[in-house]
Amino acid sequence: MRHYELKDADWTRLAPLLPGKVGDAVRSTADNRLFVNTVLWIARSGAPWRDLPERFGPWNSVYRRFRRWAQKGIWQRVFEAIQDPDLDWAMLDSTSIRAHQHAAGQKKAPRAEALSRSRGGFTSKLHAVGDALGNPLRLALTPGQQADCTVAADLLEGLAVGAVLADKAYDTNALIAQIHQVGAAVVVPSKRSRRTARELDRNLYADRNKVERFFNRLKHYRRLATRYDKTATSFLAFAHCAATCVWLL
Repeated sequence: MRHYELKDADWTRLAPLLPGKVGDAVRSTADNRLFVNTVLWIARSGAPWRDLPERFGPWNSVYRRFRRWAQKGIWQRVFEAIQDPDLDWAMLDSTSIRAHQHAAGQKKAPRAEALSRSRGGFTSKLHAVGDALGNPLRLALTPGQQADCTVAADLLEGLAVGAVLADKAYDTNALIAQIHQVGAAVVVPSKRSRRTARELDRNLYADRNKVERFFNRLKHYRRLATRYDKTATSFLAFAHCAATCVWLL
């Protein structure tokens, strides 16, 4: 087995979730494993598509297939299908990702591709909600300077959890009201501006380090530690692919 490639046990779990069932006249599953291993090689190594080793096939063909899957939302659907979450509580967090100069140059407005300039430079921000074990449930991408709380409501929508853990950046009246509405406990430190601070279960709050560790694992994929992709669709597809592998481990 080559470096970065899926183990047999992992492939057994993943294969039924991919497009092209056995016997399909359009696309069989025969080459799906090679294709997924190719995408993982790009994601882990951070190499440009043009540097793809010959054993993976023509780089442009692989790239166009990756883009088709990304635009159709296949990577996200696979990520959602493989989950078996522990919903005792959920954890919110985000991480800033520096964009490489290769990510610039998109004809559309940069904000449409989740890019912005701030004191940290040219950045994007990846948001996540994780389950009680720190496994990712949902991901979102925004420009780097966008506040964490702006996408929290969408990340939590429809989740039935016992509590929500997050840092002070998520302490807004609207989000707190949403959490209370679904009957979940609020484990979010109060901002200094609040006249009356909420009581905080510090033992439970300490468990929030699990979602931070998820981001550390995600950035083992160099294609996610630095953003090289011009489009938000491609970058988020790599994030869903890597997050799927987190569930496989």
